[in-house]
Parts: sequence; C-alpha cells; structure tokens
Amino acid sequence: MVRKKGSAKKGKGPARPPKAPAQQDASQKPAVWLPGDTLEEGETLQFDPTAYDCMSSMSLDWPSLSFDLLRDHLGAPRSAFPHTLFMVAGTQASSAKQNYLAVMKISSLGQTKAAADRQKEQQQEQKQRGGDGSDSDEDMLAGSDLDSDADEDEAETAQLHLRKVAHTGGINRVRACPQQPHLVASWADTAQVQLWDLGEQLAELRDEAVPVAGASGKVHKVNARHVHTHSSEGYALDWSPVLAGRLASGDCRSRIHVWEPAPGGRWAVGPAFRGHQGSVEDLQWSPSEETVFASASVDKTIRIWDTREQSKSMLSVEAHASDVNVIAWNRATTYMLASGGDDGALRVWDLRAFAAGSAVANFEYHRGPVTAVEWCPFESSMLATTSADNQLAVWDLALERDPEEEAALAPESNALAPDNLPPQLLFVHGGQTDLKEMHWHPQINGLIVSTAADGFNLFKPYNV
Repeated sequence: MVRKKGSAKKGKGPARPPKAPAQQDASQKPAVWLPGDTLEEGETLQFDPTAYDCMSSMSLDWPSLSFDLLRDHLGAPRSAFPHTLFMVAGTQASSAKQNYLAVMKISSLGQTKAAADRQKEQQQEQKQRGGDGSDSDEDMLAGSDLDSDADEDEAETAQLHLRKVAHTGGINRVRACPQQPHLVASWADTAQVQLWDLGEQLAELRDEAVPVAGASGKVHKVNARHVHTHSSEGYALDWSPVLAGRLASGDCRSRIHVWEPAPGGRWAVGPAFRGHQGSVEDLQWSPSEETVFASASVDKTIRIWDTREQSKSMLSVEAHASDVNVIAWNRATTYMLASGGDDGALRVWDLRAFAAGSAVANFEYHRGPVTAVEWCPFESSMLATTSADNQLAVWDLALERDPEEEAALAPESNALAPDNLPPQLLFVHGGQTDLKEMHWHPQINGLIVSTAADGFNLFKPYNV
C-alpha cells in the first residue's frame, strides 16, 4: 500500500502508487503504507482495482464468524469466469433464537474489467507471435460479460441465492464434511455441537437459475442428525479428510472428543482426550493418516494425537509466546503444519523435526492476533492468514528477496518495499473490519473468500 495526499476511491486491496512528476527524485518517493501506520492530515489510501481478477462483497442480516466452502459438481480445477460456488455460514444474532445456518450459492461471479482487459492483451500478444491462444483463455473471455464501459473496480454481477436453517444459539464455527458436503457440523455458544443434513437446501440452490423472491426471508426448520453437549462452549472443529464422517471437536475446558460414524446415521462420541491446560482453539486432522490429528490451545502449545492413545498426546511443543489460535495442515506436503497466535506471529513447522521445538519459518508481520491460517490447495508453498489488524495476507514460502529486481521495478512502482517487509508476503487484502476467517476455494484456482463483522469478500488476486 502507498499513501498520498488528496482524495481516493474507497476499496479493498493494495494501493496504486501515484505517478511521480518527472522532477521527483528518490528522496521524494512515496512511502509504502502498512496497516497500523498513521496517516497524516490530508493523506488517504488509494485502491488499485488492477490488483484483482475478481472482487465482490456481500453480507447477511447478521455477522458471521465462521463459514465453509462446499465441494460441488462443477469440476476442478476450474478458472473460466463467471464462477458459481456454494458455501455455508453461521450467524451471530442479537438473540439466540434469531440465529441460522445460511446455505448459499453465489452465481455469476465475474471478472473485473482490468482482468478482462489483461486477458485480451495476452491473447492478442499470443496471436501476434503466431499462436492461436489457449482454449482456457478463450473460455474465460467468452465467460466474461463485462461491458467495455463498466466501472473498472468490479463487475457487479455476483448474485446471492440463500436458504436459512433455524439454529438456536450463536454459531462459533461451521465445517462441512469434505466427502459429503451436505453434512455440516456447527459449534454453538450453547456448548452444543450439532450435525445437520442440508442436502434438501443444496438441491434447491443447484436448480435455482436466479434468486427466488422471498426465499431468503423464510427460515426452515430442520432437525439435527446428531447433537453432543460439551461441558462448555468451544471453537475447535474438523472433519477427517481420510475417513468419511469422522469428526473432532474441542472446547474451552481443554477437552477434545472424537466422533465416529455409527450404524443408522448416528455417531458415537468417545471419551475426552486430555492434555491441554487451556482452551482448545483449533483442530486439524492429518491429510494422510486416519488416526492422527493436531490441536492448538490457549496454553501456547500444539499437540499431535493418535486416536488409539487417549491418555496423552504423541508430541507437544510450545509454539507461540501466547495463545495459539489456529493451525493448518498442508494437504500436499503432509509434514508441514502452520500456526497463528495471539502474538501476531505466523509459524511453519516441519513435523519430522517437531519435537525439537523450532519452527522452520517465523513471520512477525501482523499487528494483531492471527485469526485464520490455511494452505492453498493448488500451490503447496502458498498459504494465507487473517488477523485482527484487518489484513488478509497471502504468503509464498518459495519467494526470496531480490534487491536487484526490486531496484529495477522501483521506477515503475514508484516505491521501494521497506527492509522489514517479508519477501514471502505476496499480497495484502484490506478493507474489512474484524476479520475472522478465510478459505481458499478447493476447486477454483486462486479464489479466496473471507468473513468479517461487515460481511463476506470473494476475490482472486491477480498474482495468485
């Protein structure tokens, strides 16, 4: 981000560097602005619409602290615009009985004009070099219905299709079963974890070409498939990617329970795994071993468990200087685990050397607690974080600093990155208030969805 004097358009994402007058020397270059820096009187931030291939925002009538993206029938990996996607979210209403699970379809998510223009230029360059242009480029151009006079910030074409399912209590976390996306688990502030079959709602949305008038106002009554009451409320919740239907839930009294699918469409909830000395904040199943999962806690530790041994964890390390809020297991490189803490740090762990207690990467960039971390499903070295500093950061661990390249680009970008800016920081998305959670879409390459107190953002950075 770059700061400058004068007015600017309001928006999301990195700022566009102002053009410098010809007589401007190096000492007058604009400063790179980072969230948390103060702005002088008359200074504003300028949004760069060219930084996004797509960007859309939407909201429910209540804030949502947690959501999940659902695997669908539309294929993977896909990149042709416009996109359609499905998701489920939970609300935090002003009274317990006003809460609901929001089952959503977002359709007609189109490109920004800048992205469409960029693709046209690339296709023209290909033709000039004697190429025919790839099918994927042609498909994406054909799928973009943007008018050439459309506003350059965003193609306002995305449509929200919504079904509401009644839910008593504020919803702390929502997770969909990867093998059966219609099966959804919710963690409520009533200390209950509930499992829901949302197949009927999803089927309606799949067949809905345009949002049905009045459908979003009706709240449907659905009986939960299974309910388990913990000794206190909690946030930690994860489905096994290896064994369909296996679930783990953790609460604020340090207890972890594993749910096993049982005959008759029920679940058997086992006795508590004990070992943490504080609230269990997050859980992650191993992407390759069906009996192994990891947990993160307010007691500053990350623990690795085996379901065959409930009396103690297999491994444990003090991971952060304060609460460990979130963890993410790399699905492609299965010995890599990432964590984010109240200390604002993002750390990456090699589980082959986990017992040594030293992270293989440590980034102290965020200026507030890290609230979410997730690896990109298509690039094993890429991950993203959200923080209470209202930043969503995309990281690429494969990147290294190249001072010569930075100096060469400086006249074009008109600003040099500060020395304390990590070279692995690939993209910063801003503009949301009280960011809580983000997910990469599992089937749409590079698409990110985030939730905050003021609603959802759906976007694809141009460089991801």
